[in-house]
Amino acid sequence: MAQREVRGQRSRNAGERGYERAGRRNVYAGMIDGNAARQLDVVTELQKPRRPKEVNHAVKKNRDRAVYMNFGYVLFLTLSLLVAGYVLIGYIGLQSEITASVKRIASMESTLNSLKTANDEEYSRIESSVDLDEVRRIAITELGMVYPDENQIVTVPDEGNDYVRQVTDIDR
Repeated sequence: MAQREVRGQRSRNAGERGYERAGRRNVYAGMIDGNAARQLDVVTELQKPRRPKEVNHAVKKNRDRAVYMNFGYVLFLTLSLLVAGYVLIGYIGLQSEITASVKRIASMESTLNSLKTANDEEYSRIESSVDLDEVRRIAITELGMVYPDENQIVTVPDEGNDYVRQVTDIDR
């Protein structure tokens, strides 16, 4: 029996030394081997003065800033936030208008391209359906038209315009 007690003390002491070596507080130092636990004195534990927690530098800085937040500063920040919100909402509105305009322009360009294609096709169909030899034959035989003589051709000086307007009679 005496040998058993000695073993228990050795293991307990070895465990305590392990905690001391690690540099930690020994939470289990007051435990007693066996099935009986010691009674804690809760009142003295609560009355012990607590060491104040170490406060982070950033927390100290935020607390100092919070002291300087008076009514005028809060009002200024609120107004700044409202102005920024108004500007951002206007910006988003302009962006949506630009997007809608780009879509409208793309739609109109698509319509323009399809109309140009249809116009070119119609022009080609008309060009291919007209037989110039048939027009010449009808003009000469049925309508009595003739080619002009050298005396009937009058050359008008070109002034760089696309067409010439005749304001008075041409001298011969």
